[in-house]
Amino acid sequence: MGAAQPRALRLCAAHGGGNKRLAIDNVNPEGADALVGHGLSLHNGKQVAEEARVIKGIEELKAMKIAIAVCQEGMRRMREALRPGISENELWSLLHQTNIALGGEWIETRLLSSGPRTNTWFQECGDRVIEAGDLVSFDSDLIGPYGYCADISRSWLCGDDKPSDEQRRLYALAYEQIQHNTALLKPGVGMFELAHRGFKLPPECVANRYSVMIHGVGLCDEYPKAVYLEDLAQGEGYECTLAEDMVVCVESYTGAVGGHEGVKLEEQVLITRDGPVTLSSYAFEDAFL
Repeated sequence: MGAAQPRALRLCAAHGGGNKRLAIDNVNPEGADALVGHGLSLHNGKQVAEEARVIKGIEELKAMKIAIAVCQEGMRRMREALRPGISENELWSLLHQTNIALGGEWIETRLLSSGPRTNTWFQECGDRVIEAGDLVSFDSDLIGPYGYCADISRSWLCGDDKPSDEQRRLYALAYEQIQHNTALLKPGVGMFELAHRGFKLPPECVANRYSVMIHGVGLCDEYPKAVYLEDLAQGEGYECTLAEDMVVCVESYTGAVGGHEGVKLEEQVLITRDGPVTLSSYAFEDAFL
């Protein structure tokens, strides 16, 4: 710590123009106390760091594409293993195993659920045994090689039976929402515009909507985000403009209030001067479309 304290002071003196305010993304209390003791004024640096990471460089995009490739290989192995009788935990473990085996780092969540546990969303995987005819929905939240995030969601049908009419309806809604909202993404588009022009869910699915329409992605889930019009009306969200070389995730969850199941889909998208380029490429389920 003794070496770190003078270094922080030297950096502030060299680059702060006499300003002793220091924005820090993350520091332990002991470090904060020591820096304050040397006359620095500490401030939350999370917003500064998030905004600095918004535009992705060439090397960052390369790393992200590698993470996505690793994630999708894990998804492929999961899909092959999905059969009646496998547990949610066992199925989810294949994504972790693939990520580690191919040089990845960790996974932020355990968001995989099946059958009635897919409605509502945000239920972590457990020891439930997946049955024939169940929907299986998941969100990868994978931190792959070189520390970059692959954030992709899919919903699958377990077994060889055809999906029910309600399963097809929910899947078609989620798929349409992803396609509609992706098409809106281009430089200069703001978060408020996305809220107003975004796909409108049917009334029975509104209360169960995902928390955001899109969010930034890089080292993990990042700034910015676009919230639904209903949430914007309640004072949530903020304005921010999309720019070239930003990467965002387009989110959808469709599940009727009181319904049996729900569908989770998500794509990872690069903003280019000509519009959106989808980086994730894992196929959607033909049986639902």
